[in-house]
This record gives sequence, C-alpha cells and structure tokens, in this order.
Amino acid sequence: MIVEKEDKLILVTNDDGLYAPGLRTLFEVMEEFGKVVVVSTLESQSGMSQALTVKTPLRVKLLEENDKHRIYSCNGTPTDSIKLAVNQLLERLPDFVAAGVNHGANASVSILYSGTMAAALEGCLYGISSVGFSLNSFSRTADFSACREFIRIVMTSLGTEPLPPGICLNVNIPEVGKNDIKGIRICRQSKGNWKEEFEKRKDPMGKTYYWLTGSYNNHEPDAEDTDEWALRNNYVSVVPVTVDMTAYAYLDKLRDRFSK
Repeated sequence: MIVEKEDKLILVTNDDGLYAPGLRTLFEVMEEFGKVVVVSTLESQSGMSQALTVKTPLRVKLLEENDKHRIYSCNGTPTDSIKLAVNQLLERLPDFVAAGVNHGANASVSILYSGTMAAALEGCLYGISSVGFSLNSFSRTADFSACREFIRIVMTSLGTEPLPPGICLNVNIPEVGKNDIKGIRICRQSKGNWKEEFEKRKDPMGKTYYWLTGSYNNHEPDAEDTDEWALRNNYVSVVPVTVDMTAYAYLDKLRDRFSK
C-alpha cells in the first residue's frame, strides 16, 4: 500500500549541525513528502560513525513546531538522534529516515566514519527505509541546490517501493551544476583507504598536539561500476548498503581452517 503524503512521517538528521546548509536543503525537500521531524545536534559530529553517548546525559530541546514539522536540538551523536526520536520523540515509527545533506562525499570507505551514514544505518536497524545524502564538496560556500532534484527522485522511488529490511541507500552528489550532472548510476562501494597523517604542532602555551590530515587512496580508479568513478565523472552515485557486515565469501574457508 502506498502511503499518502499527508500520512507520511519523515525523520531527518545529519552530522554537520542543526544550522548546516545541507540539513536545511534536505529538510525543505522532505516537507514536500510528508510531516518532518528534525532531530540534530547543534554542533558538528562529523566522523562520529555509530558512536553513542554513554557518559553524559542526553538532552533534547523542542525549538519549533507547526503543522508541517517539528525541530529538536540534542547534544548527542547522529545515532543518538535516531534512537531518541524513535524511542521518545515520535508518536509512531517514521516511514523514512533521511540523513544529510552531508558536507563532503561519503563514498568508498568514508561510510565507515560517517555520522550521516551511521544515522541511515541506524534507521535500517528499526526496519525503516533510510537514505544518507552527501555532496562532494567541503567548501564553505558549497551550492546545495543541485541536490534537490536528486533527493526528490530518490524519495519518490522509495515512496512507491520501500527498501528491504536491513538495507539503506548511500547517495553521493557531485560538486557541479545541475545541468552538468549526467544522471544517476547504481554503484558498488569503491575499494580504497585513507592515508592518515598527523601533523605535530605546538599550541600557544608551547604544548604539543596532533592534527589529523590525510588523503584518499583509490585502489581501483578505472572501475566504472564504483561510487568514486561515478562522482569523478559527474554522476550521482547510489550504493545499497547493508547492516550485515558478514564476509560470506570467506565463511567456508574459515570453517575449513578451524575444522582441522
């Protein structure tokens, strides 16, 4: 059964903070699809992955409410935001979880570190059709307008056929104008790794500290079925992601090793 717009409940969060332009973009488009509840931290929680707040109390504040939406701030992580919303703040299980639009791509292994994608994966665990949206730009003046059309395309598709349990979508949008985007490609996650480097620095008091820097190392730059290739060639990449991290291809070999 297709749920009518006025009956849909959409939970929105991100990891860049409540006043991030990407969240505003996502929130405004989501209002076209139903009633929106935003739960987000005030400050950036980038790189928090699936972290939970366990050592300090979680606090939530209702900032705005009308017939179309409710907006809450919280002091937790993106995963905290989903858990709090589902368990305490919502009158029922939402029809969709939408996270983003993240400031910077979450392609390849970046998904392992992303607070935005962690929120989408948390939605999966509740059996909710969930999507993480990201724009491939870290610029302070990044233009999120091109994201709107592709958010609509993805959400319209989910409105006609929800995702299977345990699967969410990782959607990455290239940093080009809407007219320069060639379309949508269904992809797999690219193989690669981040080469981390820590710069040793001194603070004004003369004390040593370390600042994380680094670069992404793409192991298969010419593989046209990957998300990294799609972004580099001005396509929106859509990768289905599962919460099941079992390496099924290695199960039988591992059984053989331990049966000897």
